[in-house]
Amino acid sequence: MQIRTATLEDLDRVSEVEARCFPPAEAATRAEFRERLACYPGHFWLLEEEGRLVSFVNGMVTDEPHLTDEMYARAMLHRESGAWQMIFGVNTLPEFRRRGLAGLLLRRAISDARAQGRKGLVLTCKEALVSYYGGFGFVDEGLSPSEHGGAVWHEMRLTF
Repeated sequence: MQIRTATLEDLDRVSEVEARCFPPAEAATRAEFRERLACYPGHFWLLEEEGRLVSFVNGMVTDEPHLTDEMYARAMLHRESGAWQMIFGVNTLPEFRRRGLAGLLLRRAISDARAQGRKGLVLTCKEALVSYYGGFGFVDEGLSPSEHGGAVWHEMRLTF
């Protein structure tokens, strides 16, 4: 297995994995991924097994302390020198789940954010995943104002 950051050449594979991991209302579109990959490819962590993309984590960097719905749609809000690494998605193909792959990628994203001098990382998740992310040091800050995909989200923060 290999972890690497993305390039625009990964667009189709990233889009396909996302479509298998999230309901249509929550999944990023190919166009959104194109914009994200153009703005911040170094904030996509891809895990490949024998050349096949099986899991990835992605998100932008900002000085804003809270993850907003606008960030999902407007990649140009990314600020490479920002204080907070936002995590938009943690994706693992269903047939590769429960092997710790997402955890490997999250630990890499956390390590990279620390090495880059960030204050920490922020993500949103559904109630069922609060304890999972808590295991990585994220603290539940309560319900997020996000209405992304029509779901109810908890904002989780890991502060260094």
